[in-house]
Amino acid sequence: MGKITEGRGSRAIATAKPRDWRRSMSDHVAYGLLAYTALQIFVTVKALSEGTSGLLPYLALVVLVAGIIPVCRWYEKRWAGLDDAQAADPAFAPEFRRDITALWAMVIGLPFGLTLIFKALLSVF
Repeated sequence: MGKITEGRGSRAIATAKPRDWRRSMSDHVAYGLLAYTALQIFVTVKALSEGTSGLLPYLALVVLVAGIIPVCRWYEKRWAGLDDAQAADPAFAPEFRRDITALWAMVIGLPFGLTLIFKALLSVF
């Protein structure tokens, strides 16, 4: 279905642009990295700084953010290899949803999981 637009006294129908899976995945990866980094700053570093002082919490943040980048890049590469016809093919929707769900589960869940692990380790040592 197209969207009706008006222009210079005549009505025209704009065609709906198909979704580009490559661009959509790239957008999700970018937003996911931002969300992951923000969660790491507010969740993990706070938990680490309660148990230690100095630069250790910030070094841990750098290591954890650097560790997630290759995983996110892997998701992006999977979809970047599509040709133009595949990038607009709606048949890829279920696979795309699966990858997006896994990506966001990792982005949101990993900082909280790591925080629990760090708190457990700090209580043991």
